[in-house]
Amino acid sequence: MAMPPSLSIDSLMAELNAAEIAQHPVEVHGSLVGLICGGVGQAKSEWLQPLLELINDGQLPPPSLTHLLEELYQDTLARITDVDFGFTPMAPEEEEPLSKRVEALSLWVQSFLTGLAIVQPKLNRGSRDVKEVINDLAEIAQVEFDVGDDDESEAAYIELMEFARMGALLCYAEFGPEPSEIKDQDPKVH
Repeated sequence: MAMPPSLSIDSLMAELNAAEIAQHPVEVHGSLVGLICGGVGQAKSEWLQPLLELINDGQLPPPSLTHLLEELYQDTLARITDVDFGFTPMAPEEEEPLSKRVEALSLWVQSFLTGLAIVQPKLNRGSRDVKEVINDLAEIAQVEFDVGDDDESEAAYIELMEFARMGALLCYAEFGPEPSEIKDQDPKVH
């Protein structure tokens, strides 16, 4: 499942800058994924306000950014619920320096954990696996940005990215809606 061009980091950055929101697109995506994986309701009124609290002090952004956030939400939800696991954390292109990609992963994970924590009151009562993943993700959020551009560092980054992906999917499996609840709703109607 290819990401629509409108949801590229550059497109999101341009809209965020135009709205004077000092968030990186990976932070917005991480927050959104955290909310979804924490079990936020799928109606627009249920997920948009918590996201805006995280990225814009609760203020409604311009309509063009609101539309883009809705598109990002729909795309992200489709990817997380995809049986082929089309979901991955938003990240800079592979051509970007490794240090920039590592920094973006750290920002994504920090935002994911924040989004997860604000909508999931039972986080501390999650399964042992989820608690362990959350602790490991907290460590990833603290990763050093000063990394070498070598094969070993690249392999470590890929491993951390895959861990973040699987961690998010595990949280969604534990805290997200039951599959039957998703099928009963048409998120585009909300």
